[in-house]
Amino acid sequence: MEMSFRWYGQDDPVTLQQIREIPGMQGIVTAVYDIPVGEVWPMERIEQLKKDVEDAGLHISVIESVPVHEDIKQGKPNRDQLIENYKTTLTNLGKAGIPVVCYNFMPVFDWTRSDLNHDLPDGSKSLAFIKEDVERMDPVEGELSLPGWDSSYTKEEMKAILDYYRDNVDEAKLWENLEYFIKAIMPTAEAAGVKMAIHPDDPPYSIFGLPRIITDQEAVTRFLDIYDSEYNGITMCVGSYASDPKNDVLAMTKSALERNRINFMHTRNVKRGDWGFQETAHLSEAGDIDMYEVIKMLVDHDWQGALRPDHGRRIWGDQTVTPGYGLYDRALGATYFNGLYEAAMKAAGKTPNFGTTK
Repeated sequence: MEMSFRWYGQDDPVTLQQIREIPGMQGIVTAVYDIPVGEVWPMERIEQLKKDVEDAGLHISVIESVPVHEDIKQGKPNRDQLIENYKTTLTNLGKAGIPVVCYNFMPVFDWTRSDLNHDLPDGSKSLAFIKEDVERMDPVEGELSLPGWDSSYTKEEMKAILDYYRDNVDEAKLWENLEYFIKAIMPTAEAAGVKMAIHPDDPPYSIFGLPRIITDQEAVTRFLDIYDSEYNGITMCVGSYASDPKNDVLAMTKSALERNRINFMHTRNVKRGDWGFQETAHLSEAGDIDMYEVIKMLVDHDWQGALRPDHGRRIWGDQTVTPGYGLYDRALGATYFNGLYEAAMKAAGKTPNFGTTK
């Protein structure tokens, strides 16, 4: 297991040097953030990003993400050209030695929350999804903006995209378009040596009347069966899947590990219910996920991929430029998961490797 940390590039308030100082930190999860969705990532931009990270004494573990254009998700006539562009980007990433790409197939909106500063009992604040509040939100006219959302659309363009989904793309059609995309890109990903890792819908149920399909065990099984290759894998985001009380995230993790299809791990904890969910501290007792069992399962299956502490509470006056992506609580999460990893490895008679220089 390799500990990694998300970094939003040179504009991120969290610096690469700060990330490097987290004990046991080895990898960076990042992207080229200013290339318009659908365009090819030039080789020189990828190489520059790689150099920036390596100059800081780290390396790129995962690209998160190469966004999928809405016209591909909607099955528009121009999707083939957009898919060709996507394949060229994957080829370029492979040439640069990038091993994994995390992406999603969520219509319009990436991860969604209704409150970015919801109180926790200890006085810290975290991201929350309160269903009652979301039902009153207007995604076109509202002011909410999150790091994963594409902010390039005007309100008129956003309304047109939403209307098209509601009128033309139901769950069945979205599955059809996803299968078309996967079968088109996977031979290129295999040739490039780039493992793909689809992220679950977050939250894993419909919002704003839009279809969402990567939501549960049945969906994961169906997705992996589209293209039977270790290169067609998942991001096991335990916090996303566990946001729906119907999902047994430990059973889902075990199932995917047994198929050797977890290509990336996101680990955060949540408290959930019929009302929605709130992100918590990473500690098992703080939420509804037994994090020790998650890490132990990775160790038992000799899993060798990158894991990152996903989202963090706002503590100690941390920055709010990138909600959920402050330094302090994610750093606490990284050290916590490294502790669980060391304990599970030694209990199994194995030697942990944190890549540290003494």
